[in-house]
Amino acid sequence: MPHPPQEAPPRPGRPLADPPYGARQESRTGRRRPTRRAMIAGALLTALALLAYPVLKYGDAGSDIGEPMSFDQPPPGGGAGRHTALSADPSVRMPTGPQADFRTAGTLGDGTKIGVTTLKGKKSGFTGKVWVWAPEEYYEERYRNSAFPVLIALPGGRGYPVNYWTRPDLKLQRTLADLTALGRSKPFLLVMPVLNPDKAHYYDGSDIPGQPKMGTWLSDDVPGLVKANFRTFTSRDGWAFMGSSSGGFAGLKQVLQHPDRFKAVIASGPDTRPDSPLWRGHEKEMRANDPARLAARLAARPGAPDVHLQFQIGTKERGRANLERFIRTYAKGPVKAELHVIQDGGHNAKGYVRGMRDASLAAISKVLRGPTPS
Repeated sequence: MPHPPQEAPPRPGRPLADPPYGARQESRTGRRRPTRRAMIAGALLTALALLAYPVLKYGDAGSDIGEPMSFDQPPPGGGAGRHTALSADPSVRMPTGPQADFRTAGTLGDGTKIGVTTLKGKKSGFTGKVWVWAPEEYYEERYRNSAFPVLIALPGGRGYPVNYWTRPDLKLQRTLADLTALGRSKPFLLVMPVLNPDKAHYYDGSDIPGQPKMGTWLSDDVPGLVKANFRTFTSRDGWAFMGSSSGGFAGLKQVLQHPDRFKAVIASGPDTRPDSPLWRGHEKEMRANDPARLAARLAARPGAPDVHLQFQIGTKERGRANLERFIRTYAKGPVKAELHVIQDGGHNAKGYVRGMRDASLAAISKVLRGPTPS
């Protein structure tokens, strides 16, 4: 199985070359310039990875990649499929439509599928891909009228044109399924959008003036797709983000920026300040997207809703002191924050999944709602 693309050279500031594997490169000082040989090798790896990516699957080999699929249908081996009848529970939002055109992107060993669709964002104006995985419980008869919590998973690195959390070797979906079976996690609907609109720049998951509105894409358009196609909670108690590195920054910012919509985040190895070069000339708007300022404002707001920031950091990566300082300074009042330290963990997705398995998924599951059997 090929490794994720190694893209070079990264921009000044947050490194774009942050694939699921490998240590983060130094962002400002001490970084070595890639050699020509390394750049050629990276280009070859990128091409191979992109060629291999569409055929990656969980479980046994199959030929349904790219085939139409619907989350209305039960997974192979049973289940009742999705129901669209009205629920008597006012906390449950049944799918509002229109139904998206999902195609099969992968299949797990339990028969559940990852679907992918192209979303034309009505509010952001951006068009991009979104992958979704529904757990086995979503299809069970006992949950036919129940909402499910949503976890929006954001990748690090370029976050375009694919979201690496769909990769089978990272075992994120399998981890969620395992922990749900053990009673340590809620059965999340896992939503995996692209993070950036292109490979050229990083957009801080924000609405930078004159650029694609990637903040609105994450806060409005992607949740809108989920509400249109799945049984979800009407309140923020069923909505959370998860992200690594640059995706962790974006998820952290979304929760602090929209505490009325999202309640929790797992932020793994994140930066805690905006640093896209595209902010140049827009300092006021950049400050409005600074998690530190957002957290301070939320903590000082009377009657503000509580948010739960679950940070993760590996012992083999930098950034722990920064996160500890952020927690000491801003975890006050409605801003709740914890740090899970991953022993022998580096700045990579596999280590972060291990941290989620050990502690972080259970932590956010305690503050989020789960489905109720009828």
